[in-house]
Amino acid sequence: MKYRMLAVLSIAELLGMALWFSATAVIPSLSIEWQLTDADKAWLTMSVQIGFVVGTFLSALFTLSDIIETRKLFAACAFAGAAFNAAIGVFATSIEPALLFRFLTGMCLAGVYPPGMKLVASWFKEARGMAIGVMVGALTVGTASPHILNVFGGTALSSWRQTMLFASASSVLAGVLCLLFVRNGPYHVPGAKFDWRFIGRALKDQGVRLANFGYLGHMWELYAMWAWIAAFLFASFEVCGLESPSLWASVGTFGVIGIGGVGSWLAGILADRYGRTTITIVSMLVSGACCLTIGFLFGQPPSVVLLLCLIWGFTIVADSAQFSASITELSEPEYVGTTLTLQTCMGFLLTIASIRLIPVLVDWVSWRWAFAFLAIGPFLGALAMYRLKQLPVAEKIGGKGKVEARSQ
Repeated sequence: MKYRMLAVLSIAELLGMALWFSATAVIPSLSIEWQLTDADKAWLTMSVQIGFVVGTFLSALFTLSDIIETRKLFAACAFAGAAFNAAIGVFATSIEPALLFRFLTGMCLAGVYPPGMKLVASWFKEARGMAIGVMVGALTVGTASPHILNVFGGTALSSWRQTMLFASASSVLAGVLCLLFVRNGPYHVPGAKFDWRFIGRALKDQGVRLANFGYLGHMWELYAMWAWIAAFLFASFEVCGLESPSLWASVGTFGVIGIGGVGSWLAGILADRYGRTTITIVSMLVSGACCLTIGFLFGQPPSVVLLLCLIWGFTIVADSAQFSASITELSEPEYVGTTLTLQTCMGFLLTIASIRLIPVLVDWVSWRWAFAFLAIGPFLGALAMYRLKQLPVAEKIGGKGKVEARSQ
C-alpha cells in the first residue's frame, strides 16, 4: 500500500509542479511578442518565487498544513494554481497581468509542495529519505517538463499559450489524483491546534536550525541555476555556432533539470543507509565545484558543456529531499507540515535574490564568472550540515549513526 501511495503522490507532484517554470520555459517566445527586457524575464520567474514565499509564510503562520486535511489542501491549491496559470494563456497580452497571475500561482503552489512531502512522510519511517527523494525527483521532472513541451512550440503545440494551458491541465489532474486516491499513512499524527508561538520554538531548536541553514545554502544555488541554465546554454551554443541553439538549449535544459530526479532518488537511498548529513555534504561540495568551473566551458563544444551541466544537475538537487526528510525527523511530530512549510518559505525567499543576481552578474562579469558566485551557498550549507553531524541529535536522521546508536 505505501509504495502505491508513493507512486500516486509522485505522479501528482510531477503534474502539479509543471506550473512552476511554465512561463520561464516560454520566455523566448514572450520576449519577441511582448518585447521583454532582461529585468522582465527575471521577474517572470521571481514573481512565482515571491508568491510561493507569501503562501508558505501565511501557511506556516496559521499552521494550515496541520489543521486542514492535507490531501484536500493539496487538491484545492492544485486546482486554484491551474486556474491562475491558465489565465495567462487565455487572457494575458502583456507582462503586467502575467506577473500578477504568476504571483498567485506561486501562492497556490505553497499548498502543493510541502503538503505533498508531509503525506509521503506519513507512509514511511525507515525508508523516508528514499520516499521523499522520489517525491522531490518527481517534482524536479515536473519542473523540467515545460522545457521539453516548449520544444514542440511550432509543431504539436502551436504557441506558448498552449504550453501554459497544458501545464494547467496537468495541475488539475494532480489535484484529482490526490483527492480521489491518496490517504494519510500509519505515521500520520492528528492535526495540531493553531499556535502562533510554534514558529519561534522551531527556530530555537538547534537541530532544526542547522538543517534549515543547510537548506538555505542549497537553495541559494538551486533555483538560480534552474532559472538561468537555459539562457546560459543558448548563449554558449550560439557562440560555438551550433545550429538551432534555442531548440538544443530547451532539450539540454530539460535534461539538466530532469536528471536531478534520478539524483534525488539515488541520494535518498544512500542517505537512509549512510546518513542525511553525509549525503548532503557530498552533494553540496560537488555542485559547488560545478558552480566554480562551468563558466570556463562557456562557448566550448556542446557535448563538453552538457556533460558538466548534467553532473551539476544531478548533484544540485540530490540533497534537496534530505533536508526535508531531516525536518520530518527533527521537528515536533504534530507540526511537521508547518515546519516543512517554514523551511521552504525561508529557502524560496532567498532564491529571489540569487535569481535576480545572475543577469546582473552576466552584465558585469559575463557568463564566464556569473555562476561562480552561487558557490558560496552550497559551501556554507555543507558547513552547517557538518556541524549538525557532530550533534547527538544527528542520530535521529538516518544512516550509520542511527543504527550504531541503537546497537550500543
